[in-house]
Amino acid sequence: MWSDPGLWIALGVSALFIVVGVVIHRVFVRVLKEPEGDSVAQPPEDKAQP
Repeated sequence: MWSDPGLWIALGVSALFIVVGVVIHRVFVRVLKEPEGDSVAQPPEDKAQP
């Protein structure tokens, strides 16, 4: 059973999906925890406004 190449391919793909899912989850949580104003690009304030 453990010498079957198809088993290792299936385990590798499954592990890859789990890792990618955890990374995407962490990114979503980090983005949603940011304050609302930080995610929008702010214009620089050091330039004089006419």
